[in-house]
Amino acid sequence: MNDSLKKYLFEDRTTRVQTVNLTQTWAEALGHQHYPPTIRRLLGELSAAAVLLTSNIKFDGSLILQLQGDGPISLIVVECDTSLHVRATVKMRQEFVCPENGTLQTLLNANGNGRFAVILDPKNRSEGMQPYQGIVPMQGNSVAHVLEHYMKHSEQLDTRLWLAANDEKACGLLLQQLPSAGGIPAATQTPDDTWERAVQFAETLSTEELLSTDEDTLIHRLYWEETLIAYEPIAVTWFCPCTRERVANMLKMLGSEEIASILSERENIEISCDFCGKPYVFDPVDCAKLFVNPDSFVVKGNTSSH
Repeated sequence: MNDSLKKYLFEDRTTRVQTVNLTQTWAEALGHQHYPPTIRRLLGELSAAAVLLTSNIKFDGSLILQLQGDGPISLIVVECDTSLHVRATVKMRQEFVCPENGTLQTLLNANGNGRFAVILDPKNRSEGMQPYQGIVPMQGNSVAHVLEHYMKHSEQLDTRLWLAANDEKACGLLLQQLPSAGGIPAATQTPDDTWERAVQFAETLSTEELLSTDEDTLIHRLYWEETLIAYEPIAVTWFCPCTRERVANMLKMLGSEEIASILSERENIEISCDFCGKPYVFDPVDCAKLFVNPDSFVVKGNTSSH
């Protein structure tokens, strides 16, 4: 199993530990995109975080994390469903040039109007039912800080995140202090002791170590003196629902006259998925086949029919 989420629980059941490794998933996410290094890093960190958080939500649907910006980046969005299928994208303002030394705040919150949104979208929403949406100011100097702030103030959960991404890998470590059930401590040991110890060890992690070390080795290095309950790994995969058929249906909605007008100015119609960037090319013959009566499809300025 290449890409996976791994879960652990301290023996006293007061602290949750999770790791995620996105390698193949991350390669597919970048397969049709050409983001600058700084933006790739932010997108990778948010992708790893989305998987870590989704795995703890008990509902059937998708978790969507959005960084909405007023700087060079207008939007970073990652969606992860309960099967840990992930897709992610970035929208940039064309009038801005992304600086190599850009940070989360300078790229997304340049004028103080950036927002972080968490959206829970149930799979089988009834008609008229809106997804749950929580929006907070973009506080913090990293994706991890923004998420920690949200979890602490919106979910009342002490959560710490260590996230990293480069061209080959996006990964992360999550620690979360679990609430006591019914006000009764989960174990005789003080929960705060376990939590503080877990955080103290994790704070020794460097970005390079997170990127270069496999998850099992990482957990052993951090918590070799602890007794952890380990759970079966869960596979993580990339998934974007765009298909050639969906693009074809969109073109059909434009109508034969509009398609003919477009083809009078260019050889083919080229469309990229607005989310993942995958390109789709339709030549005049492909376009003619979209309509019930291909003989009526005539490219303007061309005497031949298709």
